[in-house]
Amino acid sequence: MFLAVWLYYTQELWLAPGILVLIVTILTGEMIYYVNSINHKLARFLDSIRFTDFSSSFTSDSKMGGSFREVNMAFNEVMEVFKQTRAEKEEQMLFLQVIIQHINTGIISFNSLGKIGIINNAAKHLLQIPQFRDIKDLGKLSPKLLKEVTEMKPGQRISFKVNNGLHLIVQSASLKMGGQSWTLLSLQNINAELQSNELEAWQNLTKVLRHEIMNSITPISSLVESLRTILDEDSYVQLEGFLIKKDGFQDIQEGLDTIANRSKGLVTFVNAYRDYTNIPEPKKELIEVKMLFENVIGLMKEELKSNQIDVNTELIPSELEVLCDSDQISMILINLVKNASESVTNQADRSIILRAIGQGDMGTLIQVEDHGAGIIPEALERIFIPFYTTKKTGSGIGLAISRQIMNLHRGSLSVISVPGEKTVFTMSFK
Repeated sequence: MFLAVWLYYTQELWLAPGILVLIVTILTGEMIYYVNSINHKLARFLDSIRFTDFSSSFTSDSKMGGSFREVNMAFNEVMEVFKQTRAEKEEQMLFLQVIIQHINTGIISFNSLGKIGIINNAAKHLLQIPQFRDIKDLGKLSPKLLKEVTEMKPGQRISFKVNNGLHLIVQSASLKMGGQSWTLLSLQNINAELQSNELEAWQNLTKVLRHEIMNSITPISSLVESLRTILDEDSYVQLEGFLIKKDGFQDIQEGLDTIANRSKGLVTFVNAYRDYTNIPEPKKELIEVKMLFENVIGLMKEELKSNQIDVNTELIPSELEVLCDSDQISMILINLVKNASESVTNQADRSIILRAIGQGDMGTLIQVEDHGAGIIPEALERIFIPFYTTKKTGSGIGLAISRQIMNLHRGSLSVISVPGEKTVFTMSFK
């Protein structure tokens, strides 16, 4: 352009400047085409990634030079990597879908609006709900189950009896996918296992009842026969009525006292059984664990003082709260502290630790720890069985009732013990 202007103004030429202007115009067009080619290539490459279309090829314009051939090869390699990655993800997705559809556990996912994302064959078979497209459709099976499920926290596990043939264990998990919050439910029908456990429980209970009743009825029956024999042998008729020898009268008195005592023992046993089978539903409210501990220690203050037992409390965090029925949980703590105090009575270390640990979404733990005699492994497996006891006195239902109360709170009661070292009872609240 400079040369064309110089030739035109200084040499007053027309043809040469015109030719130069034409050349510049052609070069400008070529440059615009060159730049547009690069932009179109980049746009096509980015569109292929955005729309996951990896069938495009970048070899047709390799005539533009060696550098463009290198760019085309790089684009093609990137497209091939994306294509392989997508194929692998599709294979993994297909594999997971096949697994989800073939496992025996029911799987359901739904988003924050209640729309169902995934539901496998096991869930459809368990729930038998036609056109299950929204989690609210679960109310067709049981409105109460729908309420329980929608109120579940991530990681929570509930047990729900739908009918005589369907008793579900439901576990919840949460995840984010595609910018949405999703809830994943796993469902298992434990009806068969419960029936098996129920049969075993009834067999164990029958054994206990038979043992206790026979222990009371057998001596009563034997004493009645003995008393009848005494009446036959030591009594005789006189005009004013029946007379009985002094020794026979004393034997009858002792026999009747024994019958009365055994009868009272049998009544006590029946009342204990009634207490075990008639625990009311807990009335839950948010309670400060610190206050719970203080109430329990206050109620047992005199007993602990007389036995020279110290109770230490640990709260993590100090303002920890738990949703529970305070009366029922206090009853469990009193029972556990009482057991712990009996365990450390003859020990050098007469201290008991009441500990509470907050675990965020995983719930809360309340522990009662002592360093007493401990529990032998054989007894450790049976201490929660109703009427089983390692003590000379007691009904053997304290721990059984405590575990049942924790089950009603959707929690658990467990124990670990090393004889002679320490015993820790743990109450777990979800």
